[in-house]
Parts: sequence; structure tokens; C-alpha cells
Amino acid sequence: MLTLYSFWRSSASYRVRLALEMKGLNYAYEPVHLTKGGGAQFSAEFRQINPQSRVPALQTETGVLTQSMAILEWLEETYPQPALLPADATGRARVRALCMIMVADVQPLQNVSVSRYLQQELGIDELRVKAFVRHWIECGLAAFEAHLAAGGAGRFCHGDQLSLADTCLVPQCYAARRYGVDPAAYPHLARVEGELQTLEAVRRAAPDRQPDAEG
Repeated sequence: MLTLYSFWRSSASYRVRLALEMKGLNYAYEPVHLTKGGGAQFSAEFRQINPQSRVPALQTETGVLTQSMAILEWLEETYPQPALLPADATGRARVRALCMIMVADVQPLQNVSVSRYLQQELGIDELRVKAFVRHWIECGLAAFEAHLAAGGAGRFCHGDQLSLADTCLVPQCYAARRYGVDPAAYPHLARVEGELQTLEAVRRAAPDRQPDAEG
């Protein structure tokens, strides 16, 4: 049995939940609260699971995996059907590039750890920190939108087949709304997200459906 160490609102955890659900895999859910009591990810117990003190972490029969993209690639290689990467090399490169817009260029800059450092260590007030986060979210969504508009999208980010790009799009749209950025401003992106939200696998992975969800 796979065990996912997750926080309901974590974008990185959300990506992995989406892939697990899209592939129809059974897994146990182990919540790790990232803010309460200073953050359970910093506990000695969790550091034994992931020394970086980050979620997600996926316990497998062969050990613990960390970093969402590494976990997504492992799931694709270990459970290849249904496939979340295209069969052709160019298609796989396109999907991975779309993933990295969200995973590398946007999401790290909206992390709680970054906002906390900007406020506590650099003395930047909360309003300016939120403006900083919104700026980079808007840049990332605009770039993703441009790639979708240029061709290659269908019902989903890459044609009519679900892909890892879809697992990265949905969490970033969720996070964008939390920071006051409306994905509806990006029509191709918004259309694809709307299609994804009709899928039961996507609904099951939603933050408010997780056992540790808060109101």
C-alpha cells in the first residue's frame, strides 16, 4: 500500500493526489500540518521520513520518495497505465515544459516559507508580500496560457489525453484564487481547468475533500 504524507492545501501534494486518483491507485493518507504548532514537517518524526521537511512524501514498498515531480515520474514508470505522458518524445517534452512553468517558476515563490522569510527576515509588509506572490502567479499563468494558445491543447493540456501537465495546472489555479488571481482571465487555461473539474478523479483529489481539510 502506498502512503502519501500530505497537507490538504499544499500544491505539491495536490499534484500527487491528482496523479494517484487519475491512475486509480489506492493509497493511505497521512496528514502533515504545515502551520499548526510551528509546522509538523519540522518534527523529528517527520524528518525521519523527509529530511527536507517538505510534503509530499510517498512511502512505497521500496522506500520513501520526495519531490512532487520525482514522485509523478515514478508513478508513471511504475504504473504506466493509464499513461500521463504522451507516447512521443516531443509530446513528453511539451508536457514536462508545461509542468515546469508551474512547478519551478511559480509555486516555489508562493510557498509559506518564502512569504515568512520576506516578512520576518527582510521586513517586507504583508501587503507587498501578497503583491509579490500575485505578480509571479500572473506571470506563470500568462506563460501557460500562451503555450496552450499556440497549439497542442485539446480537451486537456495536451490533446484529449490526461497528462502530468493537468496535475500541475489544477493546483496552481486553486492557489491563484487563494491569492486573488482569477484564472478566468486566461481563456484557454480556464477552459481546460473547467474540463478537468468535471472528472471524478479530479474532484476526489480536491483540497476540501481531504481528511485534514479545514474550513
